[in-house]
Amino acid sequence: MKFTAAQIAGILEGEVVGNPEAEVFKLSKIEEGTEGSLTFLANPKYTNYIYSTQATVTIVNNTFEPEQEITTTLIKVEDAYKSFSKLLEYYNQVKLMKSGIEQPSVISDGVTYGSDLYLGSFCYVGKNVTIGNNVKIYPNSFIGDNVIIGDDCVFFAGVRIYSETVIGNRCTIHSGTIIGSDGFGFAPQEDGTYAKVPQIGNVIIEDDVEIGACTTVDRATLGSTIIRKGVKLDNHIQVAHNVEIGENTVIAAQTGIAGTTKIGKNCLIGGQVGFAGHLVIGDGVKIQAQSGIGKNLEAGEVVQGSPAFNYGDFAKSFVHFRNLPKIVTDIEELKNKIK
Repeated sequence: MKFTAAQIAGILEGEVVGNPEAEVFKLSKIEEGTEGSLTFLANPKYTNYIYSTQATVTIVNNTFEPEQEITTTLIKVEDAYKSFSKLLEYYNQVKLMKSGIEQPSVISDGVTYGSDLYLGSFCYVGKNVTIGNNVKIYPNSFIGDNVIIGDDCVFFAGVRIYSETVIGNRCTIHSGTIIGSDGFGFAPQEDGTYAKVPQIGNVIIEDDVEIGACTTVDRATLGSTIIRKGVKLDNHIQVAHNVEIGENTVIAAQTGIAGTTKIGKNCLIGGQVGFAGHLVIGDGVKIQAQSGIGKNLEAGEVVQGSPAFNYGDFAKSFVHFRNLPKIVTDIEELKNKIK
């Protein structure tokens, strides 16, 4: 798909300096620009590349004035970085603009769906499912019985949504993710075996949530596992039964959250963090990567370590951790002198 500089300037409300008919069909970094590519200059450290780039069109700030001859056509905007991000979003929307029901696919009895549905090949939609407008479900996906899906959602290839799940508007779920699988509930028996505890709750995902690839969100034992609006989950995260994650909380990859833990809103959680079960994490908490959380945290706390404690204290303590062999050696030498 080709765009002219004039068309791009129209989308970004920018001004063309150069050839308005210059055409681009791909994106590139400014230092790797080639003919037919569109790039941008926002960081002053990369200014020298604008004089050598082979990119056909470059987005720059209004304040930019070339000091040497350039061959690229410029589009001047208020903020080059934000404008390029806006263009990426526009490009992504165009790329995902699919509709229609591909075959083979299965739509069971009682299913209702809105306008502009895209259902890829080899998808299965269970009984009594409700799907909103402009929903894109890519091939090899499974939607269980009685699932509710809002408007403008995108499910990439191989997503699995178990029965009774409720998903809001403008949610994105990436490939390999499973929503609504059974929580980890087993009761020990007298003979040493374990009996499965039925998991009869569901998962509720509110509006504007994005969930990365190969993440698992378990259904509740009773009630609901809840992902509040605006939450962003990375790849390879485990969310156990009856967990609740508050609005606009962001969690990085390989984090595991044990059952019934409640995480507040606007929290920032690094990768490989482990949460014990039945905890309450306050709003605005920040947790550094690879921390182990075994107790409740108050709103606004910043912690690190396993078990985690105050981040400032951890940083000071780390100096001593790192020097521990030398400290031990010094102590042994002092003991020998005293003898």
